Amino acid sequence: MLISTLPRPLSSQTFTDIDAKEISTNWEESVASFDDMELDENLLRGIYAYGFERPSAIQQRAIVPVLKGHDVIAQAQSGTGKTATFSISILQKVDPDLKKTQALVLAPTRELAQQIQKVIIALSEFRNLKVHACIGGTRISDDEAAFNAGAQIVVGTPGRVFDMINRRIFDTSSVKLFVLDEADEMLSRGFKDQIYEVFQLLPAEVQVVLLSATMPTDVLEVTTKFMRDPIRILVKRDELTLEGIKQFYISVEREDFKFDTLADLYETINITQAVIFCNTRRKVDFLTEKLRERSFTVSAMHGEMEQAQRETIMTEFRSGSSRVLITTDLLARGIDVQQVSLVINYDLPTNRENYIHRIGRGGRFGRKGVAINFVTDEDTAIMREIESFYNTQIDEMPGDVASLF
Repeated sequence: MLISTLPRPLSSQTFTDIDAKEISTNWEESVASFDDMELDENLLRGIYAYGFERPSAIQQRAIVPVLKGHDVIAQAQSGTGKTATFSISILQKVDPDLKKTQALVLAPTRELAQQIQKVIIALSEFRNLKVHACIGGTRISDDEAAFNAGAQIVVGTPGRVFDMINRRIFDTSSVKLFVLDEADEMLSRGFKDQIYEVFQLLPAEVQVVLLSATMPTDVLEVTTKFMRDPIRILVKRDELTLEGIKQFYISVEREDFKFDTLADLYETINITQAVIFCNTRRKVDFLTEKLRERSFTVSAMHGEMEQAQRETIMTEFRSGSSRVLITTDLLARGIDVQQVSLVINYDLPTNRENYIHRIGRGGRFGRKGVAINFVTDEDTAIMREIESFYNTQIDEMPGDVASLF
């Protein structure tokens, strides 16, 4: 039985009402320093303690309109500080003295939800707030205990959050800020109905912030239903290419040649940490087994693993005890491992939008990185399409690969 909360009315506007002009940027104000954003002093201490010195471009433009109470659509490429944009906004708006949930963030994967939770906790070091990750694969009793203890900020996945609301464990009556992170990925995973259901059970006056690296039709349609006269901070697709990421391809002719190419590459370069992307779970398992047979130390992760196992592997990779992680697109978004300097696309992504999310694992927030794509003869057309889509150029791998690192 659903909770009989007064639903916020959905907009009568449809996607067909939107024209090209309406989806362009409509907010040009920019604030170049955290000190000039009128933030709480303890929050500022947390921001500087976290290691931020000055706001990134998206932070300079998007934090202030959120603080002013506007609904905001923010689009920026991976690695530019989107998570901190909404985290700082939330931490400024939440009342530490009110022991009820005041902000809800939805993310497409458990790992991303936990990553966001960690960022918010780190930034709130001097604010004394309770931040709870409400995700699948965990005990409902733990969720219940967290809500009873007064979780003030909840970061979760749509299914578990909706379940908690439906069970009357999560009281949404004090939620004033609703954030959809990686909205394009969430909608492509088929969460639209669950997101709508959660949204309908939030207070009618809730403020909505939506973040996405790309703005496909599904996302724009959602914005018309959820948002009231939103501030739009968007970038054109040809501005999405990641500065600081050098992109290369290695022509491998056929699939059979990929493994030997990878083994040669592995022995040639001295990397801090690398992520290798495959398109299927089976390929991840195959590659992991073959590399271990050659005495290479690697970790592997995919969606079929138990949550506890995935968490252990990510902890090892973040700590540096594991230097190479082989994974599927499960990790293509939002996981910020500071030392990743190399991304290898063992397979080119089947979804061209995931290309930018994958290669964004390296070079986070201005750091340098290298992306290497293994391209069979059959893949050449896909690579050209990616280049065209992002108005970028992927160069052939130079012979002195070691000099890139």
